Amino acid sequence: MSGVTIELDGRKVQVQPGLSILQAAANCGVDIPHLCTCDGLRTEGNCRSCLVEVQGERNLVPSCSRSVKPGMVVQVNSPRAVKNRALVLELMLSDLPEGGDYGELSAAAMQAGVTVRPALRQISPHPNPPPAGEGAIQQSHSAVAPSPAGGRQGWGLAHDASHPAMLVNLDACIQCTRCVRACREAQVNGVIGLAGRGADTRIVFDLADPMGASSCVACGECVQACPTGAISARPLATFAADAPPTAETTVDSVCPYCGVGCLLTYHVKANHIVRVDGRDGPANHGRLCVKGRYGFDYIHHPHRLTQPLIRRSDVPKDVNVSRNPDDWAQVFRPATWDEALAFAAGGLKNLRDTHGPKALAGFGSAKGSNEEAYLFQKLVRTGFGSNNVDHCTRLCHASSVAALLEGLGSGAVSNQINDVAHADFCLVIGSNTAGNHPVAATWIKNAVQRGLKLVVADPRGTDLDKHAWRTLRFKPDTDVALINAMLYTVFDEDLIAHDFIAHRVDNAQAVRAAVQPFSPEAMAPVCGMPAATIREVARAYANAKSAMIFWGMGVSQHTHGTDNVRALIALCMVCGQIGKPGSGLHPLRGQNNVQGASDAGLLPMMFPNYQRVSDAQAHAWFETFWGTSLDPEPGLTVVEIMHKALAPDADPHKVRGMFIQGENPAMSDPDLNHARQALASLQHLVVQDIFLTETAWLADVVLPATAWPEKTGTVSNTDRMIQMGRQAINPPGDARADLWIIQQMAQRMGLNWHYAGDHHGVAEVYEEMRQTMPAVLGGVSWQRLQEESSVTYPCPRADDPGQPTVFIDRFPTANGRAQLVPTTLTAEHEQPDPDFPLVLITGRLLEHWHTGSMTRRSHVLDALEPSAMASVNARELARLGLKAGDMARLRTRRGQIDVMLRCDEGTPDGAVFMPFAFVEAAANLLTNPLLDPVGKIPAFKYCAVALEAVVHTS
Repeated sequence: MSGVTIELDGRKVQVQPGLSILQAAANCGVDIPHLCTCDGLRTEGNCRSCLVEVQGERNLVPSCSRSVKPGMVVQVNSPRAVKNRALVLELMLSDLPEGGDYGELSAAAMQAGVTVRPALRQISPHPNPPPAGEGAIQQSHSAVAPSPAGGRQGWGLAHDASHPAMLVNLDACIQCTRCVRACREAQVNGVIGLAGRGADTRIVFDLADPMGASSCVACGECVQACPTGAISARPLATFAADAPPTAETTVDSVCPYCGVGCLLTYHVKANHIVRVDGRDGPANHGRLCVKGRYGFDYIHHPHRLTQPLIRRSDVPKDVNVSRNPDDWAQVFRPATWDEALAFAAGGLKNLRDTHGPKALAGFGSAKGSNEEAYLFQKLVRTGFGSNNVDHCTRLCHASSVAALLEGLGSGAVSNQINDVAHADFCLVIGSNTAGNHPVAATWIKNAVQRGLKLVVADPRGTDLDKHAWRTLRFKPDTDVALINAMLYTVFDEDLIAHDFIAHRVDNAQAVRAAVQPFSPEAMAPVCGMPAATIREVARAYANAKSAMIFWGMGVSQHTHGTDNVRALIALCMVCGQIGKPGSGLHPLRGQNNVQGASDAGLLPMMFPNYQRVSDAQAHAWFETFWGTSLDPEPGLTVVEIMHKALAPDADPHKVRGMFIQGENPAMSDPDLNHARQALASLQHLVVQDIFLTETAWLADVVLPATAWPEKTGTVSNTDRMIQMGRQAINPPGDARADLWIIQQMAQRMGLNWHYAGDHHGVAEVYEEMRQTMPAVLGGVSWQRLQEESSVTYPCPRADDPGQPTVFIDRFPTANGRAQLVPTTLTAEHEQPDPDFPLVLITGRLLEHWHTGSMTRRSHVLDALEPSAMASVNARELARLGLKAGDMARLRTRRGQIDVMLRCDEGTPDGAVFMPFAFVEAAANLLTNPLLDPVGKIPAFKYCAVALEAVVHTS
């Protein structure tokens, strides 16, 4: 499209059509003061701070809301425009308490030549300052409080300090409505609005509730949007008045929580992260969630490991993992790094040499970098001598990866999350997207605002339901029944994509035959959904010009999880909904580097880039590349390793020693009593972590590692974007970088590893890893990542921008065609019965993540959700004669826990929901370790449970 020529302050310029005058001027290097407009939000044009003069117009016009037109003559700095902008900004400032730091407003006023007077009466954004504490770092939050008395008319609005993350000072509000638009348009939460009329107009939360009592999810989008500090973030760290002054610096990085991979900027002062802002990354465009914005003070928690620890010889192992971290000296003694590394590696080496390589196993981490994952799996394969290496993908999406590799030849997503903007239809199944992937949910909600038909399918009600065209609240454990009933409809009503199937799909007829017993009418009583609704949704999916399917662990964490995904693949293929914008299949990754850790080979049956260890060609290549012989047999998975740890001594494959880096199986594995017994039975356990986790209490040696903001490395998000994380602060005490620790362990295991360069050779490690996946990362050098921060792969060439949509022409299978696999209905092994009449569903909370070792040590996150709970609906509470807030006992065949009850109408009849982040009520003590036979993933989402009142005896 050709440009538009306009005259700007006397010079002819060509600008892009459709831009506002403000945007066009900025592109030409002319900065116009502005306040109410904000990138990514609808333009209001209500503050008038950006007025300019346009030839032929009687009145000055707001440059933010006037589009450029050919031949337009604009004077930005005419005397009339300059004078009026200054007057507008001076009037705004005059309506606010003098001397406040009003951020963008103060900056705009000074730019316009307005004198911003020094403080006559400082208005603090924190009316009740934190109490003095020990040292320079203090944290506190207080309730709603009045403003300082007196002042001009209009002052004295309430200072709302009721929220643990944010402060509200409406004295500083100019009613630009950026916070309203950010809440309603960007995050689509609908919490902030305007109330009153005329001079009484004001910003409110819900029905004029205190912010802390409102439905706010603490995404902080309003804070980032507010130009005056009327809504501000509490600092993650504050400093005492006598603390030495230090400059604030910024470091660009990537969020270490879920798989969305939001880019962010740390604000650092005195080696502390004091604030986090969203950055304009391709996955988030400046958006963050509560964890990404406020969940970083865990790195400064006093429980951080700061020195190597060795178990005391007089303290035998037991399964008590709920000890107080302050009492570490009751179990461990401090050691030097040389002693700890010699003891750690020596114990593993002795077991390998005595009992053979199968006696050892390693758990890597999906919370660390690609480089750490790559080196860790290389250490296990070349140093331990077996393929007994795995990580938490086994507990999340192993069944998804297995089905995708089998059917499409690739375990990666076909389209990126924000490609939903190009979709007509979207199915979200088995995912609490708003709770587990909040920023991803915003893209879906934005698409709904533009007309997307959203279908949410889940036994539990979620926050995304209110945006859905249809909600399918099917019975737990009936995923295949629902999806196959949709497939039946597609075949029965001839909605299939005949040309697509003919050219790109195998086994469609086998699927057609397999779904014949699955008519919607037959499946309606099985899955609890009306047949007409199933048919309606199937038609809408098949007939959509483009349609996407997102799923989470509600699909994958079953013993039939692979079949669940196979059925989704079949539905997508027979409708031809892949290989084009706004279409395809997307399993939402739960941790920040689940995708990258799997890519890097942290799997027992796969070398890097999903090359099977049993494949002779791949096996020979890696033996040559690494210069050593390798085990040709697949290793054990996470749960299988625990079984082998408890195997009899006569078993030649008994696991006797383990190295666990950044994982917490004593909280994350199913049937925790069994898992903890297995860990305690090991002859030698080495744990590398940042806290004394539940797993670390069972260790023989604990190696203090680095948190994400303390290291440099790459991660790969759920969208196939490899992204750069940069070190922002130094680790505490004598904690060391994970990459350094892994290399030190390798050297003491007999490997001649010497990676040179900054950050312990991270760039050299990356470039070595890149050689193992040339078709994926061949065009993504370390230098390119440093310059661009984020590159989508596959990207085989340096001049390739990356491929956000894949499978456009063919699939990476042997014949280039999708290989469909028929499925049938297979119930979970353990069904409710009179002794255990309910179904237990586990999952995450918005505020907490994984096993809680990080988020429960974050002040804001723990304040928002401090206690373990089990959720049931009001009907179940009435049936049991209980009420919300009562303590109840949950029992399964594997264990029992006591927990407080919460009333949640999203939880279906006959079910209990529990998060698994709370050690004092660890849901995985109850869960079933039975595995999916293909994906080897446990049935976290379904087991039989009894719920009863706790009887207190005097």
